[in-house]
Amino acid sequence: MTEFETLAHVSADLSGIGSGPLRDAALLSGLLIAAAGAAGLNTAGPPIVRTAPSGRISAVLLLDPCHVSIHSLPDRGVALVDVLALDAALATKALEVFVRRLVPTAVTSDTRIRG
Repeated sequence: MTEFETLAHVSADLSGIGSGPLRDAALLSGLLIAAAGAAGLNTAGPPIVRTAPSGRISAVLLLDPCHVSIHSLPDRGVALVDVLALDAALATKALEVFVRRLVPTAVTSDTRIRG
């Protein structure tokens, strides 16, 4: 990446998800890897996953040179997904993995060009 390249930043709220998948750290970290693979993005290491006593999960996968992250709010049936990728099409492909697997009843997303 040169200093003049831009990145696409997709942020999405996925709502209406059952609490079970949102409490499953292995599932969510696997989705990070699957999302990166679907978008053809290279990982910089394994996912970093933290589970709170409440059951909420925060996980991030660092990519070269970007990231994919998810924060789950199982008590509200919500997942917050964040994808920073080299272009909007790649970021959207990554987001689609979460949507297909978590099957939310609603998705609200925003794409911004960064840099």
